[in-house]
Amino acid sequence: MTKMIAQTAAQPAQGGMPPWMTPLLFYALIIGGFYFLFIAPQRKKQKEHEKLLSSLQSGDEVVTSSGIFGTITNVKEDRFVVRIADNTKVEIGKGFIQSVAKRAGSDDKKSA
Repeated sequence: MTKMIAQTAAQPAQGGMPPWMTPLLFYALIIGGFYFLFIAPQRKKQKEHEKLLSSLQSGDEVVTSSGIFGTITNVKEDRFVVRIADNTKVEIGKGFIQSVAKRAGSDDKKSA
């Protein structure tokens, strides 16, 4: 009788997951979580920034990543020429434009 109990206890349950499947499933869930928490939002932000850069034109007021405000005077293939003061123009790489302060065609005159 004890031999029959030992044999039934040693048999794996039918229909269960193999023992190597549990860690694999755990790691897959961790990788999926990292993708949706970190990678996907960063890709979305990068696409929005690329769209912003492609829509910039002469006359737009921009803010650089170093905090300098200026007005775009010329658009080149890989950089912008930005006027930061009277008679002071600098060339800035497209990746260093952080945001747009004011568009060229918009009238942001505030009435008091």
